[in-house]
Amino acid sequence: MKTSIIGYPRIGARRELKFASERYFKGEISEAELNDAAKAVRLAGLRAQKDSGLDCIPSGDFSFYDNTLDAAVLLGAVPARYAALGLSPLDTYFAMARGYQGENGDVKALAMKKWFNTNYHYMVPEIEDDARIRLSSTKPFDLFAEALRAGVKTRPVVVGAFTFLRLARFTGTKTAADFAPAVVAAYRDLIAVLQSAGAEWIQFDEPSLVTDLSVSDIAFFRRLYSEILGGKKIKVLLQTYFGDVRDCYTDICALPFDAIGLDFVEGKRNLSLVKTYGFPVGKTLVAGVVNGKNIWRNDFAKTVTLVGELRAVCPDIVLGTSCSLLHVPYTVKAESKLSEEYKKRFAFAEEKLDELAALKKILSAPVPEETEEYAENVALFASPRSGENLAVRARVAALTEADFERKPDFYTREKIQKERFALPLFPTTTIGSFPQTADVKAARSKHKKGELSDADYESFLRDKIAECIRKQEEIGLDVLVHGEFERNDMVEYFGENLDGYLFTENAWVQSYGTRCVKPPVVWGDVSRSAPMTVKWSKFAASVTDKPVKGMLTGPVTILNWSFPREDITLRESAMQIALAIREEVLDLEANGVKIIQVDEAALREKLPLRKADWKADYLDWAIPAFRLVHSGVRPETQIHTHMCYSEFGDIIRDIDNMDADVITFEASRSDLRILDDLKASDFRTEVGPGVYDIHSPRVPSKEEIVAALRKMLSRIPREKLWVNPDCGLKTRGWTETVPSLVNLVAAAKELRNED
Repeated sequence: MKTSIIGYPRIGARRELKFASERYFKGEISEAELNDAAKAVRLAGLRAQKDSGLDCIPSGDFSFYDNTLDAAVLLGAVPARYAALGLSPLDTYFAMARGYQGENGDVKALAMKKWFNTNYHYMVPEIEDDARIRLSSTKPFDLFAEALRAGVKTRPVVVGAFTFLRLARFTGTKTAADFAPAVVAAYRDLIAVLQSAGAEWIQFDEPSLVTDLSVSDIAFFRRLYSEILGGKKIKVLLQTYFGDVRDCYTDICALPFDAIGLDFVEGKRNLSLVKTYGFPVGKTLVAGVVNGKNIWRNDFAKTVTLVGELRAVCPDIVLGTSCSLLHVPYTVKAESKLSEEYKKRFAFAEEKLDELAALKKILSAPVPEETEEYAENVALFASPRSGENLAVRARVAALTEADFERKPDFYTREKIQKERFALPLFPTTTIGSFPQTADVKAARSKHKKGELSDADYESFLRDKIAECIRKQEEIGLDVLVHGEFERNDMVEYFGENLDGYLFTENAWVQSYGTRCVKPPVVWGDVSRSAPMTVKWSKFAASVTDKPVKGMLTGPVTILNWSFPREDITLRESAMQIALAIREEVLDLEANGVKIIQVDEAALREKLPLRKADWKADYLDWAIPAFRLVHSGVRPETQIHTHMCYSEFGDIIRDIDNMDADVITFEASRSDLRILDDLKASDFRTEVGPGVYDIHSPRVPSKEEIVAALRKMLSRIPREKLWVNPDCGLKTRGWTETVPSLVNLVAAAKELRNED
């Protein structure tokens, strides 16, 4: 029995790639120095995998920004506006990822969306009608050769042709079918070059196979790979993850793949598919039995039972992870403050490598249950865990339908709020956070280390908040925010103030590009012991006559952006968190906060990939969890929420059913395509589609924002339209933020003057 993984974290154990990339963007280091930093990260990952005894090690899973963007560059799918900048290949790549504004031109970044059901974001490839698709990059070959020089023969990894074409956006009249012949030729060339370089295997990632597929989708997949694999000599692994392949299992088994990777963690029907239809003789099953998304130890007893069932059908099994390990942190060894009581139950990327090695030993033994590794794991899972709160569980059990219903109805509340706030047409606001500058981060770090007293830190924060309020007043925004300078992260901050959470020092995970997050861990039952945001919201309101939003993160986003428990249901966890946030909402209201924003940035993120599973497995608890948060407030209190990068059209009615008063959406990177969905659903909630992209350093002009607003007004009633950026501003600098918001306010005023 052998072991394998799909991919490995690539930001660096100490986020070395992130920091090097950001220094490169600032012009502080050269391209050669950035490449040296990237190489060091790659080689460290190779060493960790080799030293663990892993049998099949991938290469090409590394990326400076995103693997789907890498695939676009590999295939020459570089839109003309980026090529026309005349930049170096690396800077052209970064222009596609981040946008560009400089002496060579002004272009927005490609659209960015969530990678299936994760918090990772991918760049959406754009394919223009005149695009010349061909093998155009040497990245897979370069990284294979680099690993070979380091003494490791790897399995190159590339986003599969079907998933690439399914995720791409076609900007002209041509479709995926029109580009299929060129894509097939490029992938055949890729296989040929890798074969000549000495590669024995190549891995094609096809996560799109776990989504709902039509008969024509499956036929298209078969045509692609029948041609791509024709005449190949290299071995090919078809790798799927994030779910099961119920629509196409027999089809993929019939194609000439040498190995098929299936997810047995999230792929709830994969085991029954294998047992019902069998597995092709002569092919290898790469069984994803170690969870690549969560950080808990693998239950060896369950895994041994699962592999036993698979072995009865398929004798040639490779043990693997359910998905790439880029979704978990590097190693538990970097955590010095957590007690052994906690750490012994965690497995980050390195520990998952160790688990695969242990499982290999256990499953190779004559009697797996008699191995030392098996016995230790069984003892771990049999030991009691702390964190139970019976009072919290009783509160969740006692919830009734009335707890999820806000009175009076939306339209009555809307009229009351219009009269109370008397805001102008097209009210302007931001999503919440303002730039987290170096002095903010330094003060937070010193306070955490005990080098800055509580009193001095609070004085610093008051000064920052007051300054932020003044700047917003000068800019002319209508509804202000306090800036969130006291918060390290929109989820971690609340987790730190809730009982039932654990926090790490270095458990960083890539969200997109250089953006990394450190998800908190839901350890026990969650509750609130004291107010979390009231002090700073009250202070901000005291230094201005304009309304200031209280800023909270919603229960679904807190849960989705945490590492959740596996011993209770997600619904139970969500309701526990919702009750805690509900208490905070009511405290804010009692302290005079008139507008409260409860962000559900990640609402769609964990939506099951199969529509048949949406209601029962997610929406039937996610939407009520949000409603529980605000159902107890008075009608004159205005509830806002915000949602980030996702496609919302297919759940737009469910979003309306959240019963918020105002919803802001990310929209700028998706060319405002959500507008048609809003109009088609007769969306009742007041809405603010983002008018510019905050993930890019470029400054939008007033004219650009006016054009976006005019487009919005063709779909949204003017009395329901808010004007705002598409997300929080913490990652931007003040030099970009102020002129962008000045232009935003000027655009709103221009439209008001036309009314």
